[in-house]
Amino acid sequence: MFETLGFEETTPRLASLYFALALGLGFGVLAQLTRFCFRRALIGEDRRQAAGIWALALAVSVLGTQAAVTQGWISFDGHRLLASELPLLAIAVGGVMFGSGMVLTRGCISRLTVLSGTGNLRALLCIGIFALVAHATLKGVLAPLRSLLGGYTVQLGDYATLAALPGGAPLWSAVIVLPAFWLALRSQNSALALLGGAMIGALVPLAWVTTGFVLFDEFDPIAMESLSFTAPMSEGLFYVIASSALPAGFGPGLIGGVLVGALLTALLRGDFRWQSFDSPRQTGRYMLGASLMGFGGVLAGGCTLGAGLAGISTLGVAAPLALAFIALGGIVAHRLLRDGSSAAASLSAGSPATPAPQPAE
Repeated sequence: MFETLGFEETTPRLASLYFALALGLGFGVLAQLTRFCFRRALIGEDRRQAAGIWALALAVSVLGTQAAVTQGWISFDGHRLLASELPLLAIAVGGVMFGSGMVLTRGCISRLTVLSGTGNLRALLCIGIFALVAHATLKGVLAPLRSLLGGYTVQLGDYATLAALPGGAPLWSAVIVLPAFWLALRSQNSALALLGGAMIGALVPLAWVTTGFVLFDEFDPIAMESLSFTAPMSEGLFYVIASSALPAGFGPGLIGGVLVGALLTALLRGDFRWQSFDSPRQTGRYMLGASLMGFGGVLAGGCTLGAGLAGISTLGVAAPLALAFIALGGIVAHRLLRDGSSAAASLSAGSPATPAPQPAE
């Protein structure tokens, strides 16, 4: 469609950069306002409210994406999320690692990117480490290990998508959407908070349609992309250190837009404040968590947005598996940290164990 829009100086890649900046700006604003975070939805003190917002975003993303597929605007045939060979071992190991890492850093990579724009230096260090490890896993010294783990696959054939199962896309979309709506309605969120979650979900099909249909040019093709942070972080890192060799595209634009959107929102609301580490021990914990997320995110095929929110909207089998293993890793890591902290507090105080206080985001 791109060639019919009449642009003479703008290429699809450059147009995707501008679009990604706007998309990231919108996500940064909405995620800051709603405190959108999968970790909070999983183990946070206000997990009921956080889960409601996340679930509504998922429902809207699935509905919007599958509506676009039905209209014939986009197709996921041949997309990596619907690959016939499922790298089950990589998804399992990577998902657990990512989930553990997001607990250690008190936020998944999308949340840490938003927090970086609010003056949180802990989050800023984490996204730098995440980008470095993710890039090393995709194209650097950790790539052989990635290839080794990714070599253990399960052949799915035509059943790499839920749409191939009995009932097709309509039934399986309903299986995802209806419970998500029910969870959102019971979450006791305000209408404004739920609206923010719905708008985040709408960004997913907007991105799929824009990159896969509006900007499609058979003579200058670009990848069809949506909200994701693993590959874009890697691309953003490479652009920062080698911008003269590689022009910016969707990935760097998305990350830059999120940072700017979160920063502007924090400044306007008076939420911007510098925050740093309390101790070397805490620094080491966050660095470990960021490293686990960087390696695990690549193995699992994406983060809680790329393999979760956007991935599930494709109805691919790999995405819900990845999110399930991320959740498993997060829950196990949370319990281990909680039990360890409680035991340490009990020994030092000589009194019954009580949950240790958690640092603020």
